[in-house]
Amino acid sequence: MKVLLIEDDGAIFSLIEERFRQWNIEVVGPENFHQVMTTFSEQKPQLVIIDIQLPAFDGFHWCREIRAQSKVPILFLSSRDHPMDMVMAMQMGADDFVQKPFHMEVLLAKVQALLRRTYDYQEVAQHDVETWNGAEIQYDRALVHFQNKQVELTKNELFILKVLVKVKGQIVSRDDLMRKLWDDERFVNDNTLTVNVNRLRQRLEEIGLVDVILTKKGLGYMAVSE
Repeated sequence: MKVLLIEDDGAIFSLIEERFRQWNIEVVGPENFHQVMTTFSEQKPQLVIIDIQLPAFDGFHWCREIRAQSKVPILFLSSRDHPMDMVMAMQMGADDFVQKPFHMEVLLAKVQALLRRTYDYQEVAQHDVETWNGAEIQYDRALVHFQNKQVELTKNELFILKVLVKVKGQIVSRDDLMRKLWDDERFVNDNTLTVNVNRLRQRLEEIGLVDVILTKKGLGYMAVSE
């Protein structure tokens, strides 16, 4: 398993590289921060970790560039602590956000959960196509078709949709959804779930699926049944 770490602090890079090696995770980084996409294309990592403040272009730029051509999971690792930094990261397609200073065990747990969810999760593959409210969900291709339009979802968006549609018409609590997504809710920022659900709604609305993911205040979320 290979991780591309876009981090200009050499001490942090070496610390993560050494710790991840113990878990058989190879860490590579760009030699030139002007050519991050060249490194990404050559190394073909299974996960990307990005700092926000970088030489040349910031982490948001590289997240946008990577997401334009790949659905590889992306995790932000940054000392920036403004809520809008997290919101912006998620809106650009990031899957998670860890704030510096960080606990290595928390970072490892999040990375392993992302890798497990992206590459080893078998439940999604058991039913490649599902019909829901007139839409066709292609889980193997992360696509939703509705009325001659289609939208491609990220791994998080697809996972959330799968969980909700599986029990459509029933409320899934936020805690339950977070446990399913991140395995252990202690490592979850509540805002991250909100951003992911809102982003899923926006993606579905782009193709005409409006008000199909409902928020039940104080309870959780529900995918409407037909």
